[in-house]
Amino acid sequence: MRMIIDTLCHIASSKFSDMEQLISDSKELGVTHAITQGTHRKDWQPTLELVRAYPEFLSSCLGVHPTDAHALQDGDLAELAALCQEYPQAAIGEVGLDYYWPAPEGWSEESYRARQRGLLEAQFELAAQLGLNISLHSRDRSGSVCFDDVFAIARNFPKVRPVFHCFIGTMDQAESIFNTLDGYISITGVVTFKKMDALHQVLINSPLNRIMTETDAPYLSPEPYRGQLNIPGRARFVLDKIADLRGMDREQLAAITTATAKQFFRLNPKAAI
Repeated sequence: MRMIIDTLCHIASSKFSDMEQLISDSKELGVTHAITQGTHRKDWQPTLELVRAYPEFLSSCLGVHPTDAHALQDGDLAELAALCQEYPQAAIGEVGLDYYWPAPEGWSEESYRARQRGLLEAQFELAAQLGLNISLHSRDRSGSVCFDDVFAIARNFPKVRPVFHCFIGTMDQAESIFNTLDGYISITGVVTFKKMDALHQVLINSPLNRIMTETDAPYLSPEPYRGQLNIPGRARFVLDKIADLRGMDREQLAAITTATAKQFFRLNPKAAI
């Protein structure tokens, strides 16, 4: 099996304890590289430590997740910029907007969403300054207001190419990402769940070189492991499902998605991934 890249996971999670076993199990499934996310200030150093310890298996993205926007402190973004300059990143991420969860205590929904939008704009600006792309989170409670707001901000930064992580949107949204933002979609184990016909149609009809695979580990484990602790290796099941939907050879799809991920995340093209 040609090698697979898990383009978004959270390896610094306290849910993981045995890194050697995690890497071994992932490689057995064909996943030889994973891009782990440091999504808040206390998460950045543990993420970097893991990447320094396992550079052949891990690359990192650093950022502030939208659900941590209310906890942002003075100096956090300056520290983020300094770390990204000292330790080259694959992208800025996982960042974005989240309108699914209610505003935290002491915040109105309007002020919380405004805080998230301001934070996302600042992180797009950082990505543009560093010449990096960006990994985006967009989650609506209902409708598409969150997606629309993320899209509007992304349009203002044409030099920063986005990937919409855990994409479960419509074909119209996917086409707008591809055609207007010159962006990508990344697919998790959700694609293996029941009643995902709309997402299946997106994957059947999207350009293959605009699709990447991810796990969001330790979350969103695919069938037949739904509800269990997820690992980067299970990006294999995401790739298998997409290949089945497209009626194509798995190795061919792995070659395309790996090449796309290497280019987007500026991974070494000669690396044994």
